Amino acid sequence: MKRKVFAMFLSSVLAVAMFAGCGSEEKKDSTADTGSSSQTSSDDGERAAADTTYGTAEEGKFVVGFDQEFPPMGFVDENGGYTGFDLELAEEVAKRLDLEFVAQPIAWDAKDMELSSGTIDCIWNGFTMTGREEDYTFSEPYLNNRQVFVVNENSDIQSAADLAGKIVEVQADSAAEAALNENTELSSAFTMQAVPDYNTAMMDLEQGAVDAIAMDEVVASYQITSRGSKFRVLDEEISSEEYAIGFLKGNDKLKESVEGALQEMADDGTLAKVSEEWFGSDITTFGK
Repeated sequence: MKRKVFAMFLSSVLAVAMFAGCGSEEKKDSTADTGSSSQTSSDDGERAAADTTYGTAEEGKFVVGFDQEFPPMGFVDENGGYTGFDLELAEEVAKRLDLEFVAQPIAWDAKDMELSSGTIDCIWNGFTMTGREEDYTFSEPYLNNRQVFVVNENSDIQSAADLAGKIVEVQADSAAEAALNENTELSSAFTMQAVPDYNTAMMDLEQGAVDAIAMDEVVASYQITSRGSKFRVLDEEISSEEYAIGFLKGNDKLKESVEGALQEMADDGTLAKVSEEWFGSDITTFGK
């Protein structure tokens, strides 16, 4: 099914130019319940950041935190399992590091607590580096993405200027929200409201409750194709950014191990193959 969907998705990506807020496979055989951990004190957190090597990898696991409503990077499929482009890459990395892959869904606004408490080893979910470079230890970027506006196909809105006085939804704590908060010249012209996930935003747009959504172009193209919705993407971009894997600040050893596996995947063609299965072409940037 995913190959059929993403074959159509490729045409959307090429025509427009796939929303990382910034981004997995429930109850897969390889997925384990990690339980919950209490948040460490600031002193413990600093010590953990300094001493961390593999986190839960020391227990033979690679626990990847992701937003389960962020297709095509990580989401719940029609069978109730976790899937997505990022999660498929992460599972292959875990295999090459001889670790058990654990896809751990998280509340996106709680991602920092999950990472600092050790519940997850990394955030791998269309995670935007821009503006966060000092907050995490990031891998080398593996994908480029734009932030764009999505409107109904029959909308009179043809450009960002036409959004004046309109309502624009964003996912809370997403790259699009951050970009609009920075670009006050643009965002001051309309009312911006945040929702927990893009599925909610898409339903609001379909029902006419809002006039536009600001989101990742990768996610937008996927949503338009898979939902069969009559949406279109405005030509103007809000911003562009790079996707990377976010680790606890100072966890260079795990980052380097993961990058090593990704480099192997780039060298032997696995990275390109996974990208082609999801997007119809190799759109990755790692090692290039």
